[in-house]
Amino acid sequence: MQTEARMGVVVEGGQRGLNSGHGGVSVDNAARKLAQQQQGQIGTVPQLLAGGVAGALSKTCTAPLARLTILFQVQGMHSNTTILRKASIWHEASRVIREEGFRAFWKGNLVTIAHRLPYSSVNFYSYECYKKFLHMILGLDIHRENMSADLGVHFVAGGLAGITAASATYPLDLVRTRLAAQTNVMYYRGIGHALQTIIREEGVLGLYKGLGATLLGVGPSIAISFSVYESLRSFWKSQRPQDSTIMVSLACGSLSGIASSTATFPLDLIRRRKQLEGAGGRAHVYTTGLLGIFRHVIQTEGFRGLYRGILPEYYKVVPGVGICFMSYETLKMLLADVTPRL
Repeated sequence: MQTEARMGVVVEGGQRGLNSGHGGVSVDNAARKLAQQQQGQIGTVPQLLAGGVAGALSKTCTAPLARLTILFQVQGMHSNTTILRKASIWHEASRVIREEGFRAFWKGNLVTIAHRLPYSSVNFYSYECYKKFLHMILGLDIHRENMSADLGVHFVAGGLAGITAASATYPLDLVRTRLAAQTNVMYYRGIGHALQTIIREEGVLGLYKGLGATLLGVGPSIAISFSVYESLRSFWKSQRPQDSTIMVSLACGSLSGIASSTATFPLDLIRRRKQLEGAGGRAHVYTTGLLGIFRHVIQTEGFRGLYRGILPEYYKVVPGVGICFMSYETLKMLLADVTPRL
C-alpha cells in the first residue's frame, strides 16, 4: 500500500506538470533529457565516426557548389575587370563543363573528404566536450530551462570547437583550396604532390598561410551555426514534439548555415585569397595583412566584392549544413546500440 501511494504521488505530480501552463517547457525539458540520455549512450569512437561521416557526406553532396564558390572568391585576384562583370553562376558552371568536363566539379573532393573527416569528427566531438565542460564550471543544470545561459554555452562551445578543428586540420584545408582553384593548368597533381610543392617553395609555414583569417572566420561561424541550430531545434521540438527528429535537424541545420555564412563570408573570402598567394608560382598580390586585404578588395571591387560568391555559398550551405546535422543526429541514433561493443 505504501509503495502504491508513493507511485500515485509521482504520477499525480508528473501529470500536474504536464497539465500546467508550462506545458511547452515540460515538453522541451523532456526532449532535452532524452537527448542527454542518447548522448550518454554513445561512446567516443562512434561519436567521432558519426561526425566524420556526416561532414564527408555533406561536402560530397555539395562539392560542385563549393568549387563554384571558390572560383568566384578568387576572381578578384585577376586584373581583368571585364571578366568580373560578366561572371555569373551559370556562366562559370558552363565554362567548367566546357573546358574541364562535368567531373571537374568534384576536383579536389578527395582532399576535401580527407580534410572533412577529421575536421568534422574533431568539431562535433570537441563541441560536446566543451559544452559539458562549460556547464560544469558554470554550475548550470542542463535539465533546467535556462535559455540565455544555454545560448551562451552553445555559442562559446561552438567557437572553441571550430578553432580546435580548424587548427588541427588546416594544411589539408589549404591544399583543398589550391586544388579546387586550378582550372586548365594543373600545377598540383594531387594531395601528396601539393604538400611537397608547398613545403619546397614556401616552407613549412606555407602550409599555414591564411590560418589567422581562418580562425577569425571559423570561430564565429561555428559558434553561430551551433547556437542557432541548438536554439531553433529546441524551440521547434517544444512547439511540435511529434515532428521527425531527422527533418527538424535538416531544417534547423540549413537555417543555421545561412546565418553563419552571412555573418562570416567576408572573412572566408579573405582566407581563400590569402591561401592562394604564391600558388602555382604566381606573384604575391597582397603585401599587407588581413586589414590591408580588406581595404584592397573594397577599393578595387567595392563592398560587394567582400560577398563575391555568396550566392553559390547559400546554395551550398542550405543543403550542406542541413545534411551534416541531419546525418550526425541520425548516425548517433544508429550507432548508440553498438557503442557498448566498441
